[in-house]
Amino acid sequence: MEDIPLSVLFGTLFFLIILSAFFSGSETGLMTLNRYRLRHLARAGHAGANRAQKLLERPDRLIGLILLGNNFVNILASSLATVIALRLGGEPAIAIGAGLLTLVILIFAEVTPKTLAALHPERIAFPAAFIYGPLLWVLYPLVWVVNVIANALLKSIGVHPEGGSTDALSQEELRTVVLEAGAMIPKRHQHMLLNILDLENATVEDIMVPRQEITGIDLEEDWNTIIRQVATSQYTRLPVYRHSIDHVVGFIHLRKVLPLLMNDKLDKETLEKSIKEPLFILENTPLNRQLLNFQRERRRVGLVVDEYGDIQGLATLEDILEEVVGEFTTDPSTSIREYTPQEDGSFLVNGTASVRDLNRALHMELPVDGPKTLNGLVLEYLEDIPEPGTSLLLAGYPIDIVQTKDNVVKTLRVHATKRRIIPEQE
Repeated sequence: MEDIPLSVLFGTLFFLIILSAFFSGSETGLMTLNRYRLRHLARAGHAGANRAQKLLERPDRLIGLILLGNNFVNILASSLATVIALRLGGEPAIAIGAGLLTLVILIFAEVTPKTLAALHPERIAFPAAFIYGPLLWVLYPLVWVVNVIANALLKSIGVHPEGGSTDALSQEELRTVVLEAGAMIPKRHQHMLLNILDLENATVEDIMVPRQEITGIDLEEDWNTIIRQVATSQYTRLPVYRHSIDHVVGFIHLRKVLPLLMNDKLDKETLEKSIKEPLFILENTPLNRQLLNFQRERRRVGLVVDEYGDIQGLATLEDILEEVVGEFTTDPSTSIREYTPQEDGSFLVNGTASVRDLNRALHMELPVDGPKTLNGLVLEYLEDIPEPGTSLLLAGYPIDIVQTKDNVVKTLRVHATKRRIIPEQE
């Protein structure tokens, strides 16, 4: 060492610090890569992503290789710093050299490269992957020995490195990913993706048309009445029954019936031959499952029944799709019938309005784990049928009863902004 010029020693020390920075930064970069983006880039044919993905398939080998290189470089740098300190100031300078080297490595070979790699992992990790591939092949025997010893220690405490990580996301984690996508996913698309995740939390009962609002054809009616109903119906598919919906026969598709009507070939017998047997749906069926059921059965509409087989309502494929994409009906009377804005900022709401629809349309937070309609929610809260003029505070929202009829709250005035409740001072 005495014959080596100080300039060469300093140059070698500088090079070792750069190598230490490379190992430290590349370790952070590779370990902080977004695994899902990495897979996407690898499938797209990105060479650096392909190599990085292969390295990360066995992280124990990669970490062993990086730490071997980093520790070897740092120990060699420490030895060189000791030699330089002895040549410059003798033994008293060793402590000073050790302190300076520690500070230099900490700043330039640890904190700075690791911070840069954490902020821009792909810029560091992908080029490093081209180096680590051949280096792992060259040093594999040494890495293998280190891994065998380290893995044996891990297995002794119940950890199995070869098991790896599935990187699977839970529903809530996936929700967070969608919400934090920012400008990468348009707001409307974010809402649609979140609505898809929420499908399993809602049931057919939440979106069905209530029994009393089902429009259908009674075969016991006068034939002229049936003809008029077929000709003027705004729906494509209608349930057919005798006397009441409890005695349902099936469904008819008006596109198959109307051509017969226009050609004067439609009679009751022909109408009955066009009836398709009904599809029955349990009211507690999750929407995501029912969507698949509709697809499997090649149906678009079904009757919702409770545990006793009594018909509770009607659900359609369109109702489920609207839970994902929002309202796309071309009938404006639907929303007008459900809620009407007033000059004071409140809304006149039909008592049969769905709580979920109100929450979505008026940006409210009414509870959805109980009654499905606003009328049901009010009756459950009051435990009585209120008189017109009654006011209540439901989930923080002021609500006035406007009209009741036949033991049902028909119309309510809803203030969609929560009232701020100030606690009384003692």
